[in-house]
Amino acid sequence: MAALGDSRTRKRASPLGPLWLQVLIAIALGAAVGSIFPHAAGKLKPLGDGFIRLISMTLGPIIFSSVVLGIARMGDLKEAGRVGIKALLYFEAVSSISLLLGLVAIDVLHPGIGLNINAGRLNAQAVSGYAVAARQHSGFMAFILNIIPVSMGGAFVSGNMLQIILVGVLFGLALSQFRAAAQPLIDLLDLILRVMFGIVGFIMWLAPIGAFEAMAYSVGQYGLGSLVQLAKFTGEVWLVSLVFVVVVLGLIAHFARFNLFRLLRYIAEELLITFGTSSSEAVLAPLMLKLEQLGCDKGVVGMVMPAGYTFNADGTSIYLSMGALFIAQATNTHLGLREQIVILLVLMLTSKGSAGVAGAGFVTLAATLSTMHQIPVAGLVLLLGVERLINAARAIVNVIGNSVATIVVARWERAFDAPRASTILASFPGDPGMKAGTVRRDRP
Repeated sequence: MAALGDSRTRKRASPLGPLWLQVLIAIALGAAVGSIFPHAAGKLKPLGDGFIRLISMTLGPIIFSSVVLGIARMGDLKEAGRVGIKALLYFEAVSSISLLLGLVAIDVLHPGIGLNINAGRLNAQAVSGYAVAARQHSGFMAFILNIIPVSMGGAFVSGNMLQIILVGVLFGLALSQFRAAAQPLIDLLDLILRVMFGIVGFIMWLAPIGAFEAMAYSVGQYGLGSLVQLAKFTGEVWLVSLVFVVVVLGLIAHFARFNLFRLLRYIAEELLITFGTSSSEAVLAPLMLKLEQLGCDKGVVGMVMPAGYTFNADGTSIYLSMGALFIAQATNTHLGLREQIVILLVLMLTSKGSAGVAGAGFVTLAATLSTMHQIPVAGLVLLLGVERLINAARAIVNVIGNSVATIVVARWERAFDAPRASTILASFPGDPGMKAGTVRRDRP
């Protein structure tokens, strides 16, 4: 077992202060610049795009290596399969709860009532690209085919996470059949993973620049007034997301015998970066390292976290169900209980089918609305102005949800070092942390 002060997780002190503070200052400066110099702020977009691209270029190798090592470090194929099945069952159950919560919330709060939007006058051209992507990626067979890459290298070139996970699973399963002979290759993959984490560490110093651009561009592009225009719906998405984290994930954490609020404090820096960049991908590597340091087995982290980024998008699920019904309310499209249940069932499928697709949230909504043939797809235009603010909410919930999921699955597998976690989390303010009772199984 690594010492608490694992050298991979040590941070050098920066003369500019901690990274979270730099990100926070950058967000405030970005909002100010976007408000005062809106035209100049629009020209800053390449800075944020560059940061996201730098992060994205590391995801393929990190996810592939993590999945392969996660399977290779398991005792046998049966154990790897058990962890995978438990994780997928957890993902489906919790994401379904988040979808249902979004539907109930929108029925109670009615943010779209009174807008009286004429769907025929909406600019459908603005979302035509999402509608085309929805047609290409919707449906069960399209989902299955989208998982299978044309070639192994093609999965990494396209950046499709489902395909990379599939290649990683097959590679890991094959490798585990001659684990002893393959140990040099396993060690090499472990070294590659550490190198990729090191590269991400360098890139993360640019996070304040990415956060600055994201906020400046959002305010400059839409203006403070336009952001307020749909403030009710935006605020309600944030409110429902908060309720989901505190109540649903809080209860899950309670039954899994760890304190959610201490965990949030532990990953606060990653949450700030996620808020600033509106991207959960930016913090995948740091989160994996932190969860390993916290006491989760490397094999479990390597399997659950990458899979969670594809199959356990709790924040996205909340947005999808609320967005669909918001458009229905705004366009005076009446939906009965039966239609809402159908939407829920369709979203349970389409929310998984769009994984790895650019603009997955809008693609999934477009696919769902197209399937229903009742809610106008052009209604997606209504959400464009607040997309960036809502995206930050769902990205944050996705990060928290996957962190909780990894700890829960590690608990189920008795592969979690609770005393170690309690010691680490005790250094942060909050209620008593992890309760002892689960001893981590170290794997060779």
